[in-house]
Amino acid sequence: MVWLLTASFNVFAHKASDSYMTVQVDGRQISGQWDIALRDLDYALGLDANDDGNITWAELRNSRDVVYAYALSRLQMTTAKQVCSLQAGDLQVDEHSDGHYAVLNFRAICPSASTPLSIDYRLLFDLDPQHRGLISVIHAAKTDTAIFSPDHQRSEFVRDADYSGWRTVARFGYAGLWHIWIGFDHILFLLSLLLPAALAWEGGTWQPKPGFRPVFFDVLGVVTAFTLAHSLTLSLTVLHYVSLPSRWVESAIAASVVLAALNNIYPVLVNRRTWFAFAFGLIHGMGIASVLLDMGLPDTQRMLPLLGFNLGVEAGQLAIVGAVLPLIVGFSRYRYYPLLVMKSGSASIVTVALVWLAERSLDFQMSIF
Repeated sequence: MVWLLTASFNVFAHKASDSYMTVQVDGRQISGQWDIALRDLDYALGLDANDDGNITWAELRNSRDVVYAYALSRLQMTTAKQVCSLQAGDLQVDEHSDGHYAVLNFRAICPSASTPLSIDYRLLFDLDPQHRGLISVIHAAKTDTAIFSPDHQRSEFVRDADYSGWRTVARFGYAGLWHIWIGFDHILFLLSLLLPAALAWEGGTWQPKPGFRPVFFDVLGVVTAFTLAHSLTLSLTVLHYVSLPSRWVESAIAASVVLAALNNIYPVLVNRRTWFAFAFGLIHGMGIASVLLDMGLPDTQRMLPLLGFNLGVEAGQLAIVGAVLPLIVGFSRYRYYPLLVMKSGSASIVTVALVWLAERSLDFQMSIF
């Protein structure tokens, strides 16, 4: 728990990030759009000239050449083992679910139109090992995708290839797995619901439950409710049936963590945690959907990425539960667990989540360190 809370505070210093690239291939000609978070560019290049905490259009425009030089030096496209010539285009700004992004339009001319296109991506990996680059390559009405990471910096795209659906499911499954493991707000919400799973509230005090069976079914109910809820709204949001402002969603997620942790300190909904998990799981699903929404996948090609991403999220969630539950069950047998572990841990979670809530609802960055 100490590691998790430390990592949660660390996201204030520099938020783990994604960039989004769409590449349109037409013979030897390539046109691309690369969305990079302004906070990431500021972290790497120091765009905020007057250090007022805001990056204006004038500051970004004045740094255009520096931004393009930095980004394009970390991107390489090749065909037939020959490098494609990259040329900077118009610089714009767009808003994603987690803030404003610089939109770098660019063009490329490649030596060959028939060989596979290889893309090497190295943006921000030296500064932020949690950074991921999500790319969609469109050719002849077909879309292929890839996710770049420090361990996977190169992908090859075969033109006119009919890729197996399992390839797409596997790639987005990895993205979902990674997203939930660095989604500290989702993890802390789930952890807050699990901390009292091995205890029963009797006569105004917490008592260990007899045996593992009641603990198992308690956890099964909470995790199932949370899974069903966030899977539902994840799907509805990605398919554009549901849409709420991201600021509302992220603020509500932070509030859910606060309430779940407070319930461990002041037991009010002890026997209603399953319904609590389902109700707020609906909100968490909308937040989880932001990665797929920001990729801008075509309407006709969302089902397999959605399936893979959701499966990855569930696999990551089960891994977290599998790692944490034995510790909770083991420590719950000691007298100090309710006070020193559950209540103290929940108080720490409340502190972290209140900072999130303030930042997200008031739209400012709190300087913790």
